[in-house]
Amino acid sequence: MLDLLLPQRCVVCGADGTQLCGSCLRHLPRIEPPLCERCGAPTAWPVRRCRECAGRRLAFASVRAAVSYDDAVRSFVTGWKERALRRLAGAAVEIVIEVVPPPAVDVVTFVPPDLDRRLQRGHHPPRQLAERLAERWELPVAARLRRRRAVGRQRGLSRTERRRNVAGIFAAAGKVPRAVVLVDDVFTSGATANAAASALRKAGARRVDVVTFARVVR
Repeated sequence: MLDLLLPQRCVVCGADGTQLCGSCLRHLPRIEPPLCERCGAPTAWPVRRCRECAGRRLAFASVRAAVSYDDAVRSFVTGWKERALRRLAGAAVEIVIEVVPPPAVDVVTFVPPDLDRRLQRGHHPPRQLAERLAERWELPVAARLRRRRAVGRQRGLSRTERRRNVAGIFAAAGKVPRAVVLVDDVFTSGATANAAASALRKAGARRVDVVTFARVVR
């Protein structure tokens, strides 16, 4: 009945019938090797560090993302996050499962939401993604981070400004095991992932791996 009252359209191409059509699903740009071993950026050949992460002090051990953040993926993420098209979470999970190998960790956690944005959106995509991935990977999922304060939006800030904006905003919540996978929806500069991983490391994690649906490729 809901589909009759509110017909579904593909968030990428606008085709009738579904929130993401089969053609657009197939053509979302998967990130494939070779990659930087640390930050997961596509490279000409496998490297331990690339220009994007060399010389940076990073709290996470690795980053892996499923798709490159182009215009189609931007439309997908906007529909999922801002328009609360929750069926897109299922498509995001399937693509991550397709591209990213299951991590060898003790628990799956996620970047916690800003309360105001959570109330505005009514849902939290990183948690949705983490819970569904944990189920598929047969791993426990737990909220192991909390926000200490609200922060302004990262959009439009330089890399340095992004790092300053999120410095120290996360703290551990509950017992943190030795190996953790941290899930988020989009990896842009790595500032948020690094701040969250730093809080997990301070609470006892020996290794934090980051998995996201999308990442910006420079």
